[in-house]
Amino acid sequence: MKKNYFIAILALVVNFAIAQIEPTTYRGAFAPAPTAAWTDSWTEFDPKNADYTAQTSAVGVTPATFKPVVVISADITANTTWVASNVYELRGTIFVRNNATLTIPAGTLIKSNVASTALIVTRGAKLNAIGTATNPIVFTSKNAAGSRNRGDWGGILLLGKGRYNLNNGVNYIEGVSQTEETKYGGGLSPVNDDNSGTLKYVRIEFAGYVFSENNELNGLTMGGVGSGTTIDYVQVSYSNDDSFEWFGGSVNCKHLVAFAGLDDDFDTDNGYNGKVQFGLAVKDPSAADVSTSECFESDNHNPGTATGVATTDAWTTSGIFTNFTCVGPMYRATLTTPASTVNALHDKAARIRRSSELKVFNSLFLDFKTGVRFENNSIANFTTAKTVKWQNNIIAGSTPIISTTTAITAEYNAGNNSSLAGTTTTTAATGTSLVLASPYPAAGNANYPGYTGRDYRPGTGSPALSGAAFTDGVFTGNLTQVETASPIVTTPINYCKGAVAAPLTAVNAPGTTLRWYTVSTAGTAASV
Repeated sequence: MKKNYFIAILALVVNFAIAQIEPTTYRGAFAPAPTAAWTDSWTEFDPKNADYTAQTSAVGVTPATFKPVVVISADITANTTWVASNVYELRGTIFVRNNATLTIPAGTLIKSNVASTALIVTRGAKLNAIGTATNPIVFTSKNAAGSRNRGDWGGILLLGKGRYNLNNGVNYIEGVSQTEETKYGGGLSPVNDDNSGTLKYVRIEFAGYVFSENNELNGLTMGGVGSGTTIDYVQVSYSNDDSFEWFGGSVNCKHLVAFAGLDDDFDTDNGYNGKVQFGLAVKDPSAADVSTSECFESDNHNPGTATGVATTDAWTTSGIFTNFTCVGPMYRATLTTPASTVNALHDKAARIRRSSELKVFNSLFLDFKTGVRFENNSIANFTTAKTVKWQNNIIAGSTPIISTTTAITAEYNAGNNSSLAGTTTTTAATGTSLVLASPYPAAGNANYPGYTGRDYRPGTGSPALSGAAFTDGVFTGNLTQVETASPIVTTPINYCKGAVAAPLTAVNAPGTTLRWYTVSTAGTAASV
C-alpha cells in the first residue's frame, strides 16, 4: 500500500516539475558553455544513416548477435509491456484502447516501413515510453541506412479528454479514418488534467502520412491531451508533415527537438493552452511543404472570428512557448558543398493567424525568409487586445522582420505595444548578429574543443547570453520556486494511511530550484 501511494506522489512531483517554467537569464534553448546542451547523448542528427543493425535480425547470422523481431499488427486492448531485448515492427494502424497502458522500456527499437502505420493511443488509454539520455527509445523506419525517407510510416497520436474549441468539444483526429477510436476531446466538460502517459527520451523518425489533402499525420500528434501527461526530451526528425502538432488540450512539454521536418515544426490549434519550454528546430533547406513551412504556426480555429471564438466555443489557443532556438534554411544552405538551393516554399519563422493568442518569449529565430507574421483576426489580438505576446525574442537574418500591416509594423518598431516588451530584432548577417557557437554546429566544434554534439549554445558576445525576462503576467504562478539561504518550512504530507507516519518534506538547497524531497519512514530517509 505504501509503495503505491509513494509512486503516485512521485508522479505528481515529476509532472509538477514539467508544468512549471524555469526562469533563465539567457534567451534561446541552451545555456552557454560550460553547461552541457540538453540535446547531448540521446538525440540523432543523421538518422538517415544511423546504424541500427545491432538491433535487427538477419538471415545467416548467429541469433544471439541480434534481437528477435516481434510483429505488432493487432490492437492493444490490455495492459502490455514490451521488452528492450526485442525489436518491434508495426504493421498497420495500431490502437491502444480499452483504457489499456502500453509500457515501452528504455533502449527499445520500434520500426515500420508501411506508410499508413500509426500508433494511436485512444482516450482513456496510456503510452508510457520512458527512455534515458544514454538509452533512448527509437521509433524509426524499417528501411536500411541510406534509404530512409519522410513518410516511411505514419507516426504517434495521443488522444485525450482535454479541451477542444469546436464541435461541442469533440472531434476526429486528422490523418486517419473517422471512427469512435479516433475521437478526441472531452466535450463540454473536458478533463483538462487528463493523463495519456509519459514520453521521455524518445526519438520519432521518418513519420508522417498524407491521408488526404490537408489531412495528414505528423511526427507526434496530440489531440485534447491533458496536463497529466508528460512530454519531455522528444525528438521528431524528417517528419512528412508537422513535427509536433497540438489540437486543443493543456499538456505541458519540455525539451523538444524538431529536425528537418517537411512542414511546420510546432503547430498549435483549437484552444491549446499548455506551457512549452526549451525547444530546438532545424530546417532542411531543400525540403518544404506546399502550404509553406514555418517554425511556428498557430490557429485558434479555421476561419477564426474577430472576437476569438464562436459562441459555442469555450477556449482560445493561448499556449506559452519560451526558450526556443529555431534555425531556418537561408544561411545554412551556403555551407554545403556545393551550396544547396533553398526550397521556395520556406517562409516565415512564425505565422500567427485565425484569432490565435499564442505567447512566445525569450526565443531565437535565425535565418528565415521572413520573421513573424500576424494575420487574419490575430492582428486585432495583437494590436488591441494584446493577448498575443511576442516578447524578448531575437529575429536574425530575416527580411522583413514583420510581414503584416503597416500599423503593426510601426508599433513593433516603436516598441510601444505591451505584447512586444523588450523585443530585440536584428537583420545583420547571420552568424555575426546572433553568434551561436557555430553558424552550423557540428561534431568537434572548434569554438568548444572536445564538444562532440551539435552546438547551438550562444557563443562569446552573443545577444542571446542575456535579456530573458519572465515578468509578464502570463508567468504568474507558472514559475519554479527558487530557494533562498533561509530554509523553506513545509507541512509534512502523509502519503499512506496506517500507524506509521510517512511525511514528505522539502530539503533546502540554497540558490537552486526546488526539486528534491526527502521521504522519512520509521526513522530512515531517502532522496527521491
